[in-house]
Amino acid sequence: MLSIERACLKHGVRLLYEDELDLPAAKQPFQWWVKIEGGMKLGVIPDRVFALEFTDRAGRPERAYFFLEADRGTMPVVRKNLFQTSFRRKLLAYESTWSNKVHVRQLGIHRFRVLTVTTIAARVQSLLDACSKLKRGHGLFLFADTSVLEKDLFSPVFRNGKTGELSPLLDLPDSATLPVS
Repeated sequence: MLSIERACLKHGVRLLYEDELDLPAAKQPFQWWVKIEGGMKLGVIPDRVFALEFTDRAGRPERAYFFLEADRGTMPVVRKNLFQTSFRRKLLAYESTWSNKVHVRQLGIHRFRVLTVTTIAARVQSLLDACSKLKRGHGLFLFADTSVLEKDLFSPVFRNGKTGELSPLLDLPDSATLPVS
């Protein structure tokens, strides 16, 4: 989060932590349940929730919401079944959140991204491989290892789950500024 704070200061973007979000239907801490394909119910509890406020290219205030997953590499990426914890289970839960519009109905968030920061580049590749097997929603996911935390996070340093290409945290206009309150 300190790296995100630094990048926000550098680019004139306002960082809002979960207690500042003031979402009508959101619970503190953020948690919800989803049904995945096959009827299994999974709980979702992001490690952190935050939003970035900025002005878009047309000068309108924008807010981008993120669910942060701090992956220490201790949980298997894939297991034989979904009854045991795995990162694939998390991916499926977020995919279902998006597919079933749980984020809109329960949290009052129009759209979101899932930012996963893990330990090493090889783990990023394993997470990307698991993400590629989702039926839809690949574009929700951004992945990086901790080495990017010293870089400008608004430059292309995250692997996106759709193509694996490098992407910035946000696509900011050339001169992003804070929205006028």
